[in-house]
Amino acid sequence: MKTVKLVVEYNGARYVGWQVQAKGMSVQGELEKALAEIVGHPLRVIGAGRTDAGVHALGMTAHFRTAGNLPMSAFREGVNRLLPEDIAVKRAEEACPGFHARYNARGKWYRYTIIQSPAPTPLRAPFSWRLRKPLDLEAVREAAAAFVGVHDFAPFRSSGCAAKTSVREIFSLSLQSEGELLFIDVRGSGFLKNMVRMMVGTLTEIGRGKEDPGLVARMLATGKPQAPITAPPQGLCLMEVFY
Repeated sequence: MKTVKLVVEYNGARYVGWQVQAKGMSVQGELEKALAEIVGHPLRVIGAGRTDAGVHALGMTAHFRTAGNLPMSAFREGVNRLLPEDIAVKRAEEACPGFHARYNARGKWYRYTIIQSPAPTPLRAPFSWRLRKPLDLEAVREAAAAFVGVHDFAPFRSSGCAAKTSVREIFSLSLQSEGELLFIDVRGSGFLKNMVRMMVGTLTEIGRGKEDPGLVARMLATGKPQAPITAPPQGLCLMEVFY
């Protein structure tokens, strides 16, 4: 059996998320259908993690196993001809037999995009969260520093999260401003369901002056309260998975 590693980009707006579910289209499901047509048999594509409904990816890593001898180009050019326009295989390569996209991952990089604009932004709306007034970035940076390190992120997980433990490590959290755009880049060992969106939601409440910068540290130290708001999904993108 050959193990094939894929790097996949997708616009998640139309999908229930990465994972196949009982109802609705999933990115995993569309990939499996296209690959099955190429290899001639059903297969399971394993992703590095799950992205929620409406969340995008620039660099989702996945793998599958097949006994065929097709060239790697078939799993990029061939599969891309069968995929909808909002999903694309960017790279395909043969991996070592024991490679596992999820279990071998050492970390992930997520980017959340905010646009600070009093007027609507039709071209950026599908990939950002519009805030009508600018945030206090000094307060946001002060609060964001508390996220870095190993913590129990129980206040930043949704009620439907099935993870056995809520302890995670955040390697870095940085803010970059480019005109009206604000990028929040989070790199960590792994993430709970809705964790990044709840982190961003908390930071925006601090940036709006509704909460003080010490809130994040208190939440991580005490395990409460729950994050005040969850940022909408369209601003979130999985940029890269590290191995």
